Amino acid sequence: MAIGAPLVALLVLRYGWRRMFFLVGFSALLWLIPWLRIFPSGFTSTSAATVPRTSRREAFAPRLDRNLLGMCLGFFCFGYYWFLLVNWLPDYLVQVRRLSILSAGIYASLPYLIFGICMPLGGWMSDLLIRSGWDETRARKGMVTVAFLCGLMLIPAVRVANPRTALAFFCAASMVGLATGNMMAILQGCAPPARLGFWTGWENFAGNLGGVLSPIATGFLIAHTGSYLPGFGIAALVLLAGLLCYWMVVGELKPAEPEAKKPI
Repeated sequence: MAIGAPLVALLVLRYGWRRMFFLVGFSALLWLIPWLRIFPSGFTSTSAATVPRTSRREAFAPRLDRNLLGMCLGFFCFGYYWFLLVNWLPDYLVQVRRLSILSAGIYASLPYLIFGICMPLGGWMSDLLIRSGWDETRARKGMVTVAFLCGLMLIPAVRVANPRTALAFFCAASMVGLATGNMMAILQGCAPPARLGFWTGWENFAGNLGGVLSPIATGFLIAHTGSYLPGFGIAALVLLAGLLCYWMVVGELKPAEPEAKKPI
């Protein structure tokens, strides 16, 4: 996304937005070439015999589990927040901060870059805390807390007058990426091993559902209020609601099994 934001802006200026959609959409299929050549065809992580069969009815109406519900709600809130930045940040920079399309693409790439850097950084920091003696549940949820609280910086970002100060706040708001690896680790720490993929699918479904709702709700609020503040402020509050889900609904993580010693 950090590379794509200025690239897409350049393509829009040179070819128009319609051709840009075709170029970006179809060129993305090129990744299949190295994928099919490099990825091992016989790869398997779990024996099929150890994974219980799941009926179609169970797949679409899974047994209610408190941890799964909490993670789906939390990830929904995260998706709502993040997809707002993905969809509306460049437009905000053009419409409110009066940047050109190309400049908006360049400036928008910085928050996206910070989000990307924070993804492995947040996981590494919580791993470090766990190795130093912290309880895994407290370390993972604590890092999610720090990350989600950074999302509150979205509110001053749309209120300050100076564009550079606003960009600094947007960068701080993008530190929500610190939560990403830890949310995946929380899922792995709560899901039954034989149903990990099943739980992951439902969590991602909930997150993308938030991503579907966010651009629509924000556009509606902008159209009816003439301001970006209500939509951006609601996204920050939704993120806080997701934090409550992780602390109050999701339970304790199962301790990781010690690694088996390799024979000498």
